[in-house]
This record gives sequence, structure tokens and C-alpha cells, in this order.
Amino acid sequence: MLPPVWPTVTGPSRFRAGIVSVTAFLGRFPLPLAQLLFRLAIAGVFMKAGLTKTASWEFTVQLFVDEYKVPILPPEFAALLATTFELSCSTLLVLGLATRVATLPLLGMIAVIQTFVYPNAWSEHLTWGSILLFLLTRGGGAISLDRLFGLEPTHTDKEFQESPR
Repeated sequence: MLPPVWPTVTGPSRFRAGIVSVTAFLGRFPLPLAQLLFRLAIAGVFMKAGLTKTASWEFTVQLFVDEYKVPILPPEFAALLATTFELSCSTLLVLGLATRVATLPLLGMIAVIQTFVYPNAWSEHLTWGSILLFLLTRGGGAISLDRLFGLEPTHTDKEFQESPR
């Protein structure tokens, strides 16, 4: 009787096994931590913009008159609206409170800015919009006030909702 022949992993198979191993390792990164980092990153962008606007209100209004030129809205109202949403929605995102709702005005602002103000800044707006879209569809995560207050379902709540009756 001949001894058993064991297959050996070589060449492309070894490379594929390595990719599968690395992918499995990266797949274990905790989603709640990614959600927290997304919330903080995008909140930082809009919070900085809002605080800059409040530093000199006259200059801000002048920017809306001369450079931003948002259609339909008077510059003073557009500046007030933008500043209010930037500061309030950023605060909500940092806290993870009403996360999904807080993304909506910011997505709207990005659409207006991309369409009417800075149409060539699409790569930056695409990055911001992607993060906001992720938060809109997935929520603030386990490390959020939404979860603490029961505004977002836990993993077991989702299983219960999806189970057949």
C-alpha cells in the first residue's frame, strides 16, 4: 500500500489563503468603533465650519453674499441656517444622539454646496457624503446615546424583528 499523499499549498493557493486570512482578521474590526470614528470625523468637519462662521458674523454674511451665492434664500438667512445646522448636527453626531436625523441636514447642505457653490469639490463632498450615508443607514452604533436611550435596536432586537412568525 502506498503512503497517503497530502496536498501542498503552493503559489496562487498560498497567496489566496493569505488574502483570506488577512480579510478575516480585518473583518473582526468592531463596527461600533468604526461608527464612533465616522461620527467624530464628520462632526469635526462641520463643527469647525460652524465655529469659523460664528467667529465673525459680518464676514460670514459677506461670504454668502459674494462667494456662496446660494439661490432662493437671502444671504443672512442662508448663513444662519448653515451655521445652525453645522453646530447642532455636529453636536448630535458627537453624542450619537438622533444620529440618523442629524445626517439629513448635512447631506442636504453637501448637495447644495456641490451643486451651486463648489461643483469642482466633488471628491471632498463624496467623502463626506459617504460617511453621512453610512451613518444614516447604519445608525450611530453601540457607542452612542441612541443605543443607550433605546432609539437604535440592539443586535438581538434586529434578530427578533427579522425572525419569521
